[in-house]
Amino acid sequence: MLAFNNNAGMATLLVFVAIFLDGADGWVARKLQVQSEFGKVLDSLSDMLTFGAAPAFILYEAAFHELSPVLGLGITILFPVCGALRLARFSIENGMKLYFVGLPIPAAGGLLALLSFFKDDVPVIVLLAASLLLSLLMVSSIRYPGFRNFNPSRRTIGVVLLIMLILAGGGFLSEKQLYELLFVPLFLYVAYGL
Repeated sequence: MLAFNNNAGMATLLVFVAIFLDGADGWVARKLQVQSEFGKVLDSLSDMLTFGAAPAFILYEAAFHELSPVLGLGITILFPVCGALRLARFSIENGMKLYFVGLPIPAAGGLLALLSFFKDDVPVIVLLAASLLLSLLMVSSIRYPGFRNFNPSRRTIGVVLLIMLILAGGGFLSEKQLYELLFVPLFLYVAYGL
């Protein structure tokens, strides 16, 4: 709804809140050993909406809605379709792997949503190509590092979150600088796989 009301920036920030909560949800479920098949299916459905459909809609509203329907809607719809395929493949993989096969949908969705903020700085053809590339990377066989063994202390997480809140909320970063700060690690993660 925020994207529909020309507030792609806040919509993008909510996608990043969801990335954090998605990671926390999985971590808590593993630590408390309360994983279930129902939870896995519900998590995949939530991921599909939050990191597939929502970012695609954010970018469509920001940059693609004035294009021809075949091109704009085609590229927009391809992203959540590839995300669904990625999630289906992930759900049938067995074991705790140290890597992901294909770009994980939270990273792809976060980066896609961030691209909406740069719509005035980047030609629309580049945004279309980036959306297509992210879609294809999700269903590719390229390996990306996993985070299951990434176990930072609560203190480290708290310090990082505090620094980000101070920088963002304290006026030390402009809105554009905040999005650039979020863009860099996601872009590096996507590039790492390539």
